Amino acid sequence: MGSGGGRVAVEEVVRVRVRMVGGWYCWLLVLLASPTFTFGNRIGIGIGSRRSLLPNGLALTPPMGWNSWNHFNCKIDEKIIKETADALVSTGLSKLGYTYVNIDDCWAEIARDDKGNLVPKKTTFPSGIKSLADYVHSKGLKLGIYSDAGYFTCSKTMPGSLGHEEQDAKTFASWGIDYLKYDNCNNDGTKPTVRYPIMTRALMKSGRDIFFSLCEWGDMHPALWGAKVGNSWRTTNDISDTWESMVSRADMNEFYADLARPGGWNDPDMLEVGNGGMTKDEYIVHFSIWAISKAPLLLGCDVRNMTKETVEIITNKEVIAVNQDGLGVQAKKVRSEGDQEIWAGPLTGYRFAVLLVNRGPLRNSITAEWDDIGIPPKSIVKARDLWEHKTLNTQFVGNLTASVDSHACKMYILKPVSSS
Repeated sequence: MGSGGGRVAVEEVVRVRVRMVGGWYCWLLVLLASPTFTFGNRIGIGIGSRRSLLPNGLALTPPMGWNSWNHFNCKIDEKIIKETADALVSTGLSKLGYTYVNIDDCWAEIARDDKGNLVPKKTTFPSGIKSLADYVHSKGLKLGIYSDAGYFTCSKTMPGSLGHEEQDAKTFASWGIDYLKYDNCNNDGTKPTVRYPIMTRALMKSGRDIFFSLCEWGDMHPALWGAKVGNSWRTTNDISDTWESMVSRADMNEFYADLARPGGWNDPDMLEVGNGGMTKDEYIVHFSIWAISKAPLLLGCDVRNMTKETVEIITNKEVIAVNQDGLGVQAKKVRSEGDQEIWAGPLTGYRFAVLLVNRGPLRNSITAEWDDIGIPPKSIVKARDLWEHKTLNTQFVGNLTASVDSHACKMYILKPVSSS
C-alpha cells in the first residue's frame, strides 16, 4: 500500500456517474485498480486533479485535423495525403486549427525489413514516410501515423508494434511523426493496461514529442487509466455514418466527462461530417456534441471534395472556440427528459456553453434552467446563438427556451450580466 499504510490517496478515487430512471444521475466513488499502477504510483486523474501525467506538453486543447479511415479505409496513398494537406491549407481549415494529417491503417508492407523496421508500402508510399512528413511540415501541418498494440493491425495487412515498441517509436521519431494512433487488434491477450504503457515509455524515450492516441475502444474504460498513458483515449467502439451510431457514441463518451482535462481527452471517435450518411441538421448535432464534449475534432471526409454545407459546418469558428476553450472542461447532459436533452459546461470568462438537442421525431420546445447549468437562478443572462451567429435581443432570467426541430439542435454561449 506504499508509505501511507492503509490510507488511499484522493488521486486513486474517481467519481463515476450512474444514470437512473428519468434521466437523473447518482454518484459512486470508484477505487481504481490496475495491474500496472500501484497506490504508490498515483495515476493522478482523481477528484481535484486536472494535470497531464504524460509529460510531452501536448494537447492542452483537443487535437484538430483529419484522419484517412472514415472515408478512404485502406485505399490510401501518398498522393491522397499530400492533396489532403494541400486542401487543409487552401480551404483555410488549417488556420482554424485543423493541423494534424493522420494516416490510418494499411500504410506499411506486411513484412518488416531484415533489421526489424517497419517498411512503407512501396506501391502506395514509394517516397517513404519521412519525405511525406517533410512535405506536410512544409505546409505548416503535422503528420500522424497508425500502429497497433498487437502483432498485426486491424486490417491484418501490416505488422503491429507489439514487441517492437521502442524500435517503432524511434522510427516514427526519425521520420518526423507528430501523432500516433495506437489500435488494439490481434494482440496476445494481455490487458491493454499492460500493453499501452510500453509504447508510452517508448515514445517518451524517442527524442520527439508525439501525441499518443489510445484507440482501445473503451474496452477496459481507458478514461480511468489513460491519463498516465496517452493524450486521448477512445471511449467507444468505431463510429459509423448514421444518426444512431453517432448519438450512441456521444452517450458513452459523456459518461466519462469528469476525466477529461488539458493534456488528456475523451475520444468518441472521428467525425463523420461530410460523408453523406446523415442530414445537414444531424451533422450539425454531431459537430456540436463533439465540440462541447471537448472531443478531438478529426475530420473523416474527403476534404479535397466538400460540399458547401460541409464547409459551413466544420468552419464554424464560434463552435470550434467552445471546443478549444482554455478551461478544458467537458460538458455533460445536465438534464435529459425523453428525447429532449440539455448539455452544458463552463467556459473561460464566466461563460457557459449550452446545447439543446432534440433526438425525437417531432419539433419540440426545450428549456434550459439556470439551476441545471450552474448559473445563479436569478441571474440576468445574455445568449449568443452559435449557429445563427447572433446575440439574441432578449435577456433571460432563470431559463432559456427554444423550439428545436427533429434531429436538430440549438447551441448557445450564456454570459451572466447581473444577478438580483
